[in-house]
Amino acid sequence: MRNMLLGIKRIYEKNSITDGKRILVDRLWPRGVRKDSALIDEWIKDVAPSDKLRKWFGHNPKRWREFKRRYIKELKNNPAFKKLLKEAQESDITLIYSAKDEKHNNAVVLAELIKRQESKKNIKINK
Repeated sequence: MRNMLLGIKRIYEKNSITDGKRILVDRLWPRGVRKDSALIDEWIKDVAPSDKLRKWFGHNPKRWREFKRRYIKELKNNPAFKKLLKEAQESDITLIYSAKDEKHNNAVVLAELIKRQESKKNIKINK
């Protein structure tokens, strides 16, 4: 089995040939980005935090630990997360997000969970 790559990238960053399948993991479409020029292969909006959790967090780093805890709880039985895990097993993927904070966003949590779930299946995280 070959190593699969999992990347994380802001939608506003230039795409790369090494991105693999580009999956948008935000619930809302990113501001200022046209759908026909976004170079997104798939949009799994249901893997994003609930509107209630997203609004509570408000990208406040002081709420990061609690946000992660609540978000992971939301993902526990989420079919969209299972779909994302399957995508990571089948091909190289890059999780695309729009938040300004590169360390405190849902894509970071998703990548950590995928890495934890797939550590035995040779998935390498690229940042």
